[in-house]
Amino acid sequence: MRPLTEQEIRAAFVNCTKGEAKRLSVPRDLAERPWDDLDFLGWRDPQSPGRAYLATELDGRPLALAMRCPSSGVSQMRRSMCSLCMTSHTGGVSLMVAAKAGKAGQQGNSVGAYICSDLACSLYVRGKKDAGIGGRFHESLTLEEQNARTVANLSAFIASVTA
Repeated sequence: MRPLTEQEIRAAFVNCTKGEAKRLSVPRDLAERPWDDLDFLGWRDPQSPGRAYLATELDGRPLALAMRCPSSGVSQMRRSMCSLCMTSHTGGVSLMVAAKAGKAGQQGNSVGAYICSDLACSLYVRGKKDAGIGGRFHESLTLEEQNARTVANLSAFIASVTA
């Protein structure tokens, strides 16, 4: 993924208002992020733990989503699998809910997906971050195929938000 600037990220949100995008918390360490190892940039809002964001490029243009997620709870202590990267965690997967873009979102419609709570899917797939024992299953797919699957799953989630 190519590095995105703060301005590109703020302008790329499709499921919140421009005012909300202007006020949300964007990571200050964008220059230090491992962009070559990322399929998307994901982060949790440090001032509001129930908010998460992701930004990526689709068809050559930046696209970003605002999501709601639980900050903690008993339900997070079960072993769950991320629907994007297929990494299994105990307590490390959260239901991330994104308001649909446009009129559907204004009417309160949303879609959700179980995603790694730290939004580090790309790093888990590439083996740059350890999910613990049993976190990544041995697969016959190559690393490139696993990356392609993660991107396809992300694209499907984004398509459900923007549809």
